[in-house]
Amino acid sequence: MISRSQGEDEAKSDLPGQIWSRVNGRLDRNQGGQVMPKKRYTPEEILQHLRTGELDTGKGLAVLDSCRKLGITEQPYYRWKKAYGGLRVDQAKRLKGLEQENLRLKRIVADQALDLSILKEVAAGNF
Repeated sequence: MISRSQGEDEAKSDLPGQIWSRVNGRLDRNQGGQVMPKKRYTPEEILQHLRTGELDTGKGLAVLDSCRKLGITEQPYYRWKKAYGGLRVDQAKRLKGLEQENLRLKRIVADQALDLSILKEVAAGNF
């Protein structure tokens, strides 16, 4: 027996292989059951991937094969290795937090510099 929600999902899906997504109200064109790779990883996940990659390469597996096993390409692997290479999980979390705060502070400084330049322009005008 098909539940009401499944019937509604099938009714909204015209083509085979399309699944109605309730989350964003659109059709997901996920042909062949392949899942799109995740775009963002937490520092814990990154460190776990790096450890797994290092263990695989230590066993004689090529970096490319290790990355395929993890579901990533070589580029993020080497980028993560450069950024998080010798860190522990708590240090990676702190680094991520500090990077976000640094970005927020840079935005504040940019806004203040813009306000200052506007005030200088107004003060230089003829009144």
